[in-house]
Amino acid sequence: MKIVKFILCLLFGLMFINAGLNKFFNYMPMEKPTPEQMKLFTAFSEISWLMPLVGTVEVIGGLLFIFPKTRALGAIVILPVMVGIVTHVFTMDKSPMGMSIAGIMFLINLWILIDNREKYKHLVS
Repeated sequence: MKIVKFILCLLFGLMFINAGLNKFFNYMPMEKPTPEQMKLFTAFSEISWLMPLVGTVEVIGGLLFIFPKTRALGAIVILPVMVGIVTHVFTMDKSPMGMSIAGIMFLINLWILIDNREKYKHLVS
């Protein structure tokens, strides 16, 4: 089980590192956005600091998620980005492939959060 967990966390972290680096270097082509998505992306581009911030959080969170000692912190760092991804995919995108990938990624993040719940007790007490 430890190997499965490591492999899932490695893939999860690498996906976020890749997504974060893409925000800086734009090396992955994007599908043609719908008019609603275009309005959203236009609003995001007007806030010039937002996408670099999200990209930085994705890269740092992905790196933290890969290593077992920092995985609990990485799961917390990635959580707000993951909630945004799931919200976007399930409300605007609605593609079956996007929904399944986002759902699986969210479940992996929740699994790691629950698995490390003892480490978070000091934050809420």
